[in-house]
Amino acid sequence: MMKNRKHNAIPAGRRFALSIALAGLLLASAGCGHLAMMGQNVQRPAEEAFGLGPRVSINRIYTATLQPQQPLRVRRLQSVPVLITDSQGRPVEQAAISVDGGMPEHGHGLPTQPRVTHEQPDGSSLLEGMKFSMTGWWEVKLAIQAPLGADRVTFNAIVSPGPAQP
Repeated sequence: MMKNRKHNAIPAGRRFALSIALAGLLLASAGCGHLAMMGQNVQRPAEEAFGLGPRVSINRIYTATLQPQQPLRVRRLQSVPVLITDSQGRPVEQAAISVDGGMPEHGHGLPTQPRVTHEQPDGSSLLEGMKFSMTGWWEVKLAIQAPLGADRVTFNAIVSPGPAQP
């Protein structure tokens, strides 16, 4: 004897579409929560902390200045001269400079691994391979090792989209 089943099932195509929509909604809400948590403990520096220098290092051994030929722009591989001077304003020679940074509000680092290369005739060095993946507030951190000692300096920069590419 067969039982008569009442079948009010949602068609398979509609069930699939609803499942995809629900999964997308769950992912989106998890992503928004994640972004909210990343920026939770980050305090944006005061306006005077922004700019490309001159910036005095943490232990006040050096003064550093980023000297880009053009404004820093998003999605462009850039080379930026960086001048490191001592307390007397003299360029520091033979400094080993490492580069780090990222977007504190987003919780990610630089998309490239920039490095400081050869010294220029004016006493500056060349920071090569700098790239910013999106607009907004970025930190560029330099760790300096030279005869006067080791020190660090942080630049807070706002990176803009720039003019359209041809």
